Amino acid sequence: MTAPFSTRTARSRRTMLELLLPAGPGGAGPIGSEHGPPVPDHACRSPDATVMPARAPLDAVIAAELDTPVAPWVTDAAARLAAEDGRAAVVLFYGSNLRSGSAEGVLDFYLLTRTSAERGLWPRVSYREYAMPDVGTVRVKVAAMSLARFVQAARGERLDTTVWARFAQPARLIWHRDDAARATATAAVADAVATAARFAAALGPASGTAHDYWRALFRATYRAELRVERPGREGAILDPDPARWDRMLRLAWTRERVAFVESGGSLTPGRREARQVKRWRRRRLAGRPLNVARLVRAAFTFDGAARYGLWKVERHTGVRVPLTPWRERHPVLAAPAVFWAVWRARRRATVDAA
Repeated sequence: MTAPFSTRTARSRRTMLELLLPAGPGGAGPIGSEHGPPVPDHACRSPDATVMPARAPLDAVIAAELDTPVAPWVTDAAARLAAEDGRAAVVLFYGSNLRSGSAEGVLDFYLLTRTSAERGLWPRVSYREYAMPDVGTVRVKVAAMSLARFVQAARGERLDTTVWARFAQPARLIWHRDDAARATATAAVADAVATAARFAAALGPASGTAHDYWRALFRATYRAELRVERPGREGAILDPDPARWDRMLRLAWTRERVAFVESGGSLTPGRREARQVKRWRRRRLAGRPLNVARLVRAAFTFDGAARYGLWKVERHTGVRVPLTPWRERHPVLAAPAVFWAVWRARRRATVDAA
């Protein structure tokens, strides 16, 4: 019987570059991963332990963070998402609304399912609007993927940076089907922090503060993911709780056996791992093509794309464009007319103000 994800502590030693598609002929391995002969679990364990040394402190901190209470409308939204999908195993909440505590804007959730790992690109993205007491309409964007694939991605076993870059950030585990799913997801989020910290050591300065390493990491992932972020966007993630990031870096480096020296608040990792730098280069090269492919797919598969797009247009331009049945069924075909309507409305407002 295959061991539960939560007890798998070995990190695969992988070398080949592939795309995020199904396994190749002969079961060579999942495309989009770096694969090779599996490493036995015992290879990375101490002789008398079932987990890696120093793993527990980071996992304990992450477990406590994931359990931090959230607003009732967040819990309600997560429960509704889980109820809509009979395969739901875990619902995680993260992003700017977690940091702000606001119901305004769009709440970001990951819905992890009990299905086997996906074939092809992931996650699948959709949009919902829920009426809530006291706060009105709550808007939700949900990324859905299998728990199995989430575990792999959090460990850095995939070329995609999306999962570990997102879940190195604060998150909450809002809903879980059972204790096994909860334990698996908690271990995976701890792995995401550890993966991000190792890349931070490779991408950051020779010596600097924890903030310097995390800032270098997020700037690099923004570029690799083809995300249009204004300069300093990483500050919105790091600045609200610098002590959290400082603590996470030390715990993760300790767990991952990244040797470092601290002097006067400045951290100096040991010799930079050439292997880790090479791993990042592969992810940087694959990042933009993967995200372009993901955007193209989302244009045709994003459930609720028209409703979400029109809300975004109104929020950023002040122009309200009605949602018609045709626009809801054909969001890509409707886009040019929507842009034209926005341009005309803004031009008319400019003329009227003159």
